[in-house]
Amino acid sequence: MYKLPYIIKAIYNDDLTVTLNFSDNTCQSVDVGNFIKKHPHPQYNKYLKPSNFKKGRLENGNVIWGNDLEFPLEELYHGKIL
Repeated sequence: MYKLPYIIKAIYNDDLTVTLNFSDNTCQSVDVGNFIKKHPHPQYNKYLKPSNFKKGRLENGNVIWGNDLEFPLEELYHGKIL
């Protein structure tokens, strides 16, 4: 079974993108703000504010915002949130 590489570093940018470095040396930029704008939800809208967005954290090899926003690692690895 193939196991996806995990995130080792996340840089939260003012334009609501996150630059992710993975354990296999892959680097990917993902537009989280665009996803939230297309799928508004009261729990997620607060992350449209850059100061809240930058509070994301790494946990178990994935990036998480608060207790309520995370994306599948495979989507982040490929650079596109579906």
